[in-house]
Amino acid sequence: MKPALIRRLHKNFEDFAHVQDDIEFWFARDLQNLLGYTEWRNFTKVIEKAKESCKTSNHAILDHFVDANKMVPL
Repeated sequence: MKPALIRRLHKNFEDFAHVQDDIEFWFARDLQNLLGYTEWRNFTKVIEKAKESCKTSNHAILDHFVDANKMVPL
């Protein structure tokens, strides 16, 4: 992968980072778009694979994946 592309992707991810109580996190819906998934149903498969990888590598899934709902302004 080209260094310029890596820098651009890194900046894009950092632009979508949120911080609460000194913990940095991202919303899955934001990551969906950043990673080029147009349909949520396809991205949920990616999330499930990531959770399985987390479990396989002996990391606690709940330390890395939290169910959350993002409020939509009315």
